[in-house]
Amino acid sequence: MQHKIDERLWHELVHPESFSGEVRFMEYMKNHTSLRIGGTADVFASPHDVVSLKNLLIALKNKGIPFVPVGGGTNLLVKDGGIGGVVVSVRNFRRIVPLKEENDRVYFFVESGVPLQKLVSFTKENGYSGIEGLAGIPGGIGGAIAGNAGAFGYEIKNVLVSATVMHSGGEIDTISADELGLEYRSSKMPAGSIMLSANIKLMRDVKEDIEKRIEGFLREKREKQPLSELSAGCVFKNPESASTSGGAGRLIDEAGCKGMRIGDVEVSTVHANFFVNKGNATASDFVRLMDGVRKKVMEMFGVGLEPEIRIVGRE
Repeated sequence: MQHKIDERLWHELVHPESFSGEVRFMEYMKNHTSLRIGGTADVFASPHDVVSLKNLLIALKNKGIPFVPVGGGTNLLVKDGGIGGVVVSVRNFRRIVPLKEENDRVYFFVESGVPLQKLVSFTKENGYSGIEGLAGIPGGIGGAIAGNAGAFGYEIKNVLVSATVMHSGGEIDTISADELGLEYRSSKMPAGSIMLSANIKLMRDVKEDIEKRIEGFLREKREKQPLSELSAGCVFKNPESASTSGGAGRLIDEAGCKGMRIGDVEVSTVHANFFVNKGNATASDFVRLMDGVRKKVMEMFGVGLEPEIRIVGRE
């Protein structure tokens, strides 16, 4: 199979009339991740519309060329060797459209590239309640659904009605929230598919009350998380046995890992489950630090930490 794609092959593969969007070759993924880490992608493509995305996926499937979908680039570590094939960005899919209102319940169509914080701001400005606890969480709606983003007792699964996805052959399916099986930081998102949009339900509420809740959650986040530094959010999932008592961050802290550093990657001194890029960090150093932290936690507590961060790419 042909896995290397360059500008010549791209123009053979994708006809100009079949694809509208931006295309970059040998694009550094550190420019597209919140960690600012990552080697080059052979191709970085951002379709402008669903038809262009469909034509691209069909062409890639016909040639056996792999693709990696990305949204906001948060919760993502790209290896130093970059990504072979095509990175497909949904950043141009950014519509929020009201659908209907039933009593105090309001339904919305939200495209997968909408930044989660844009949606939080939209709900605050218009008096819609249901996702206040997601304030301050970076990334897009697609990634938030795939990983069932949550905080302060709020989760995406509590407002999700359904999600529409495109499979690798260009087929489109709408999947109910129940079928997606959203659990703690996970879902049953079909492998090899890209999320296009979601239908969500929110409740009308007093605008000032919503604003107060959001500001309170943001204040707490600023106090307890290194929001001003380069990170990918929480590195490890909270083990079930520790989730109610500080979770993975507490275990990492009590294992003496705060401030541990390899190269320019450091375990945050503010929140131990955040690893921060102090300058010119590499993915290999990030992974080595993950391994070191995991080993210390296992030795002290007998608990195996599982990554929450998504790691992609070639060595």
